[in-house]
Amino acid sequence: MNYADILPLLHTCVDEISLAIVEHRGRGYSGQRPTQYHLDLAADAAGLSIFHAAGYRVVSEESGVTGDGEFTVVMDPIDGSTNCDRGIPFYACSLAVLREGELVAGLVANLATGTRYSATRGGGAFRDGERITARKTTVMEEAIVSFSGLAQHHLGWAQVRAMGAASLECCLVADGSLDAYSVAQQSSLHPWDYLAGLLICHEAGAVAGDYRGEELITDVMEERHPVFAATQELLTEFLAAPSL
Repeated sequence: MNYADILPLLHTCVDEISLAIVEHRGRGYSGQRPTQYHLDLAADAAGLSIFHAAGYRVVSEESGVTGDGEFTVVMDPIDGSTNCDRGIPFYACSLAVLREGELVAGLVANLATGTRYSATRGGGAFRDGERITARKTTVMEEAIVSFSGLAQHHLGWAQVRAMGAASLECCLVADGSLDAYSVAQQSSLHPWDYLAGLLICHEAGAVAGDYRGEELITDVMEERHPVFAATQELLTEFLAAPSL
């Protein structure tokens, strides 16, 4: 199967989510569960409509596991919901597709800027249609890194960022804007946060691992503790850190 044939459906979903959230930005929390915004619910409903109609099983941050089918899409309708609600232009729709446990397609779209990152298994990684590759940085002292959570220890990196949307920060490793993106070890992510970015990183030549040695490619709704790096040298140094 040509997995690139999946991408038009993912782009359609992003288009529908972009429209669905317009009237909900700034409305604040939904009140249905902690930290869930009205815009999260609107985005989720739009995404579910697209994928259920296409016969996909869906694992969503907002609505859990629904539907059935050969393909599973792991979806974060709005990654960086607080950024979106507050008007900070760094938030995304993250869509990863699995088939028989393999990660086969992914799309991460910055809904504020329109930039879209995509990848298919074995097909390379792209930003707005142009092929991307990770940097070759191997020395921590030259690395620009980003975190989920607050790092408690400095490993000697050159500069640090914290931008609030994991899927996009993974993609910044893939396109060479960042050299590494990591959870601080008191922080964690779920598969919908990073799976699409994981495929995009892999196809761009970047590498990833989990601080606890857990499998990152999963559709189970459990926490993981990943780090993404431009090179194996940087990844090894992050994973060897006793605590961040």
